[in-house]
Amino acid sequence: MSTSQPTPATASVRVPASLLERYQAVRRQTEILCRPLLPEDTVVQPIIDVSPPKWHLAHTTWFFETFLLGEYLPGYRVYHADYAFLFNSYYNSLGSRVNRADRGTLSRPPLQDVYAYRAHVDEHMQQLLATTDTLPAAFSTVFELGLQHEQQHQELLVTDIKYILSTSPLAPAYQPLPAALQEAPARTLPLQWLAVPGGVHRIGYEGTGFCFDNEQAPHEVYVADFSLQNRLVTNAEYIEFIEAGGYQDFRYWLGEGWDLVQAAHWEAPLYWVRKDNGWHRFTHSGLQPVNPAAPVTHVSFYEADAYAHWVGARLPTEQEWEIAARHFAPDAANGTFVESGLFDPQPVSPDADPAQCHQLLGDVWEWTYSAYHPYPGYERAAGALGEYNGKFMINQMVLRGGSCATPESHIRLTYRNFFQADKRWQFTGIRLAK
Repeated sequence: MSTSQPTPATASVRVPASLLERYQAVRRQTEILCRPLLPEDTVVQPIIDVSPPKWHLAHTTWFFETFLLGEYLPGYRVYHADYAFLFNSYYNSLGSRVNRADRGTLSRPPLQDVYAYRAHVDEHMQQLLATTDTLPAAFSTVFELGLQHEQQHQELLVTDIKYILSTSPLAPAYQPLPAALQEAPARTLPLQWLAVPGGVHRIGYEGTGFCFDNEQAPHEVYVADFSLQNRLVTNAEYIEFIEAGGYQDFRYWLGEGWDLVQAAHWEAPLYWVRKDNGWHRFTHSGLQPVNPAAPVTHVSFYEADAYAHWVGARLPTEQEWEIAARHFAPDAANGTFVESGLFDPQPVSPDADPAQCHQLLGDVWEWTYSAYHPYPGYERAAGALGEYNGKFMINQMVLRGGSCATPESHIRLTYRNFFQADKRWQFTGIRLAK
């Protein structure tokens, strides 16, 4: 939530002109993601985890209005007195709000009013950034958090839109099938296990740029020597687990996972359906055949762990994942991120170097066998922004690496994502360790 080397709150920092350009670029990207939607698409909330796109558009705007304009622009008046109740997410410090499960009931304000709200806040943010020569360092920290927060919601938009459209019997496409997906190779890099030396390693964020507060308090950890797969688990490999009866054999499952599989009648990853000519899955381009070489995605922690047991391996811990990522120094340019416009993880070229660890950044969020807990020495920030991460550090598992829905500029090797073990609507996947 803050930089690893924060400037004292009483200091002042020069605001570079590029801040306005960055702000406008991030805000524009959110609206670009929503352009293919019909107004009716933007109010749907099929499950509690999925928020309506209209709510995302308004909530990210409320964030800038509440934490920046209300604090730093003299004379600013809120756009609408009721919007704080409608579009607050989980900040108890800022008052009551619409229940998370009821966001889909907000037929009003209409979508055009939400876009007017965004334009109003953008105009006043431009005024603030363009006319203020110096700002408190606290502004700089919260401004950057606002941009990162909106990028998080861009990722949520991509995944929530997919889930929303998948619930329609018409299986509508968000976009035509990109040429890159039509031409994606049906083969991938042969699987190899890569050795990673153990010992005492330091993890956590120690740079000078932005990071969330849950990445802070860098510390030393000890791990034994281990091996990691050189790429993600593929659809073809996961289909072997399905065809071998993996979803019908309790021996591979944690107790909670087995109960859920039976109660929910899971038999494959989310969005998969079996047709006469094989497995298909719902994508942003409608129903498409499963590419055997692409990484398997939309699996829960329970499914990832069951697959690992079936193979005779395990999921890495988040400490092992970060140590391996530092060891192999992946290039983010080789991953699939939201900027690609594909919204789908891609196979590794069969001609890639098998001795390198591929797909560590982008493509899918990788489940780890680590609970989401604070690092030693972690301190939750004071005030409303202290609710951003710290209060969720219970009953969730850590994921690493980003996905095809993540903005490339948003990801880091130290980034700690977290979800409950049953969640599948995000682009979550598997890399094994042993």
